[in-house]
Amino acid sequence: MFTRAQLHRRRSVLAQAWDRNVPAICDRRPVSPDRAGVRTEIMASWARSAASIMPEVSQAPLADADETRLAWQTSPLHAAVRQLEAQLRGAADDGELVVAVTDSTTRILWTFSGSVMRRKAEDVNFIPGGRWDEASVGTNALDLALRLDHPATVYSAEHFSSCVHGWVCWAAPVHDPGTGRQLGVLDLSTTWDRSHPIGLATAGALARLLAREARPAAVPAGAHDAFSSFGGLLDLKLLGQPSAQLNGTRLRLTRRQIEILALLALNPDGLDLGELHARLYGDRPVGLGTLKAEMSQLRAVLGGRLESRPYRIGLDVRCDVTDVLHRLRAGDVAGAVECYGGELLPGSESPALTEFGHFVTVALRNALLSDPHPAAVQRYLELTPHDLDLLGGIRRRRPTVGQPLPSYDQPSVRRAR
Repeated sequence: MFTRAQLHRRRSVLAQAWDRNVPAICDRRPVSPDRAGVRTEIMASWARSAASIMPEVSQAPLADADETRLAWQTSPLHAAVRQLEAQLRGAADDGELVVAVTDSTTRILWTFSGSVMRRKAEDVNFIPGGRWDEASVGTNALDLALRLDHPATVYSAEHFSSCVHGWVCWAAPVHDPGTGRQLGVLDLSTTWDRSHPIGLATAGALARLLAREARPAAVPAGAHDAFSSFGGLLDLKLLGQPSAQLNGTRLRLTRRQIEILALLALNPDGLDLGELHARLYGDRPVGLGTLKAEMSQLRAVLGGRLESRPYRIGLDVRCDVTDVLHRLRAGDVAGAVECYGGELLPGSESPALTEFGHFVTVALRNALLSDPHPAAVQRYLELTPHDLDLLGGIRRRRPTVGQPLPSYDQPSVRRAR
């Protein structure tokens, strides 16, 4: 058990280290060689956090309330919390804590606060819907536990954001008992002066209890499977006017999210963070933290069905791009043209998608030059009226200069079962 004087001394040392290092990291200046006991994983997290946010952030961003409610109702941890709710509430009251359960993106799904922590938690959005990923609020125990995949403590000024320098947090990942995948985090938080050596062990024990009680949840009546954590079909339209549907429900996605899904669909074996960043942004000066934040939001939209290490879509995928290429491989040129809706994500700044879009266009064009069905040629020219040179090429009946007939052996997405 730490005395209050010991805790105060530790807090003071960490605050001094934070003052020396965090502003320097944010300004991209050399950090102090004297780290004053700051752990390696905390220094690394400070650096990642600085790529996405400023330390003056006052509260976590909030996810959509309806999406959060549905995600909680369909989470396998919902039944576990209901089973253990009396114990969790008792721990919060007895220890003057706030207990939180998150999904695998560190979005809080459920909390219960003792009297001491209730207002403090509300002030920083440590409540259902609060996004506590590193890119949103900086170094914290919830994100660190998922990142390291083992229990983690973050004490006082070890937090990147000054709004929680008065806290100590203990968090442990909760794993699916059957597959071992991360379901979320169990976190215990209180004020810095109530820190106790048993906090981390308690968080780990409660996380194991939750895992033992985790059960697949039924989708509520009237709710779509779009936020279910157990399978589904993602239908991507990337040619011409882009759109995405999950189990028949249209998803409201940003342009960048569509580009990310396109890259993952065209690389079904997955991409690690660096590969995805390079294919999405090229040489543009965009930090990895920005991409991580995009992935966190996209995972929430897909109901958790976005895997990491490497990143890949954890759903069956149907995509018009690969439908076109499959038909070309089968020699069905007319069918390929019918599936072709136009240019691949027009205006995309992704170098990989621009290159792949060129490949698809050349493949289809050369197939028409080789086997020019009149109706297919007419349909293609309706979609690409600027390509009038195709008519002259058809008359000559040979492939575009410098372009061999394609083999169509580019990566394809998983077919819907």
